[in-house]
Amino acid sequence: MATLKELNRRIGSVASTEKITGAMKSISSTKMHKAMRDLRRLQPFRQQISSIFANILSSDAEFTSPLLEVREVKNCAVVVFGSDKGLCGAYNTNIIKALQKIVDDLHSTYPGANVTVLTVGEKMLKAANKLRNTAVAPAEGVHPESGGDTVNTFSLSLQQRFIDKEFDRVDLAYMSFKSIGRQRFATSELLPVSVEALAAEVSNSAKFRPYLFEPDPTSIFASALPMYLMSVMQDIFVENKASEEAARVMAMQSANDNAKKLLEQLRLEYNKLRQQSITTELLDILGGQVR
Repeated sequence: MATLKELNRRIGSVASTEKITGAMKSISSTKMHKAMRDLRRLQPFRQQISSIFANILSSDAEFTSPLLEVREVKNCAVVVFGSDKGLCGAYNTNIIKALQKIVDDLHSTYPGANVTVLTVGEKMLKAANKLRNTAVAPAEGVHPESGGDTVNTFSLSLQQRFIDKEFDRVDLAYMSFKSIGRQRFATSELLPVSVEALAAEVSNSAKFRPYLFEPDPTSIFASALPMYLMSVMQDIFVENKASEEAARVMAMQSANDNAKKLLEQLRLEYNKLRQQSITTELLDILGGQVR
């Protein structure tokens, strides 16, 4: 049975844990809201790009770009977004579980093709090393908190590796941010770009306006396509950051709640033991007086 001194020490330890988890929850919540604001700030640029593409695609021109080239798939790349830090619950574990199915599907769809997983985040790199039938490497030059210029450089490097035929297909795997308590695993094919899929996406959000194309729609399309892919990458980086911090908020909330429950139990046990000690002392005093 624990002594009063031991219980008092445990109460102090749990109380400190409660304060720490509460503080970490507040920090993660602030970071998450900042990521949500960044996501909203990116929307005007994404909408403008979509508007441009909607008008270009409405013309009768035939579009060509090395980023549209569909060829035999011998080498696939999957860029997976995770975290650099821990204390975010099962965030990375859930991504890896879903990613294994993506890798298996690629092997099934393209028999004999090499699949390379490029990880964003140190924790994701460690978790991805357990994947079956795939090569794993860190995405060089980027991390989950990379700024806009770094993300753009990374996007352009992927495009160049596709053009150089180092990869014949590039997919993105990440957690799509829905709300604080809801993030969903999502995938999208970045390269090659499908004109049909692009047209379907932009038609839902863009408004058609009369445009005069100079020099011509095809040239504008080839120049704007890399910008569109950069906007996609920017959105996913920010979504990943918001999802990671949301997962950390929920994990710290759970830890904080557990610490509060344990603290209540320890205080109750401490008070019972203290009351028992006082009662014993009073009985001893009364017993001495009777004698």
